[in-house]
Amino acid sequence: MAIIGIRRLRYRVSDTDVARRFFADFGLGPSGEARPGHFTLANGSEVEVLGECDPALPSSQIVGDGVHEVSWGVEDEGSLGLLADELGRDHSLEDIDGGFRTQLFGVPFSFVTWTPRQFANAPDPVNAPGVVRRLNTHRKWRRRARPKVINHVVFRLPDYVEAARFMRARLGFRLSDIQTGFGQYLRASGSNNHHNLLFLNANAHFPGCDGQLRFDHVNFGVEDIDELMIGANYMVRCGWQPSDIGLGRHRIDSALFYYLPCPAGGEVEYGTDADYVDDNWVPREFDVPLFGYSHFTHNVPPFLEREPEWSFKYLTEAQIAAGLGDV
Repeated sequence: MAIIGIRRLRYRVSDTDVARRFFADFGLGPSGEARPGHFTLANGSEVEVLGECDPALPSSQIVGDGVHEVSWGVEDEGSLGLLADELGRDHSLEDIDGGFRTQLFGVPFSFVTWTPRQFANAPDPVNAPGVVRRLNTHRKWRRRARPKVINHVVFRLPDYVEAARFMRARLGFRLSDIQTGFGQYLRASGSNNHHNLLFLNANAHFPGCDGQLRFDHVNFGVEDIDELMIGANYMVRCGWQPSDIGLGRHRIDSALFYYLPCPAGGEVEYGTDADYVDDNWVPREFDVPLFGYSHFTHNVPPFLEREPEWSFKYLTEAQIAAGLGDV
């Protein structure tokens, strides 16, 4: 039942014109089809920006603008059939082109067969004192950021622990890490991303968490730190609001990040240099959740004015199997 990653995201937005201009400036390319608000990334994944009453949008329980459908790519017809059989036992399934759609925890998820496109990526080697990996070669100069992939999507759920258990037990997702009382990081079984899906605690004591089911953000993968910051600079020059935090690196997955407020709802994130893992990875629980949030940030936000304690532990196989890491 290998799910290989995010095939498409559908946004429900109040102002389609502004949202579409934002994503064009962000670096998403047009799909080539005569459909406004339809963007395609290098690996063939897609983003669609749709108005509030667009008939293509499935019903959902998500509050506010943002992603209102996640379409997961599945490796083959056999895996798709197994997923349909598994979910069809206790969920209503709707046939769609290439697969099926259902609603889980109030979030519309669809599943379709998908083969990602191959694309070129060549991050520059990094030099350090005494370690020369780039000799007589200048680093690339860029004008724009062009995200290549959709790395992960994030929702705030009231019952995020039970939702994470369901994704693991019924859909084969793997647990990567836990931030106690804050969130669970999940990897699709056919992916090496540290996480493709993050369920946040909608009742956490954290900015924006109000107990309701809401979309939070999407991470778009770029090549390296240069492309990330070229994109951030370009967005500011286009008149979009910059990040309050600026450039940072998450401790929990090692990724460099730059978040931007998004007029389509929530935030978008340029991301690069994250951990890639497989089934040999040992999940951890970060007992002090903000310790996992960042290794550093350019602008220290109020919730990190005091450096968190260094605290985490590896989960045992029994804890992982029982889902006991965050109770």
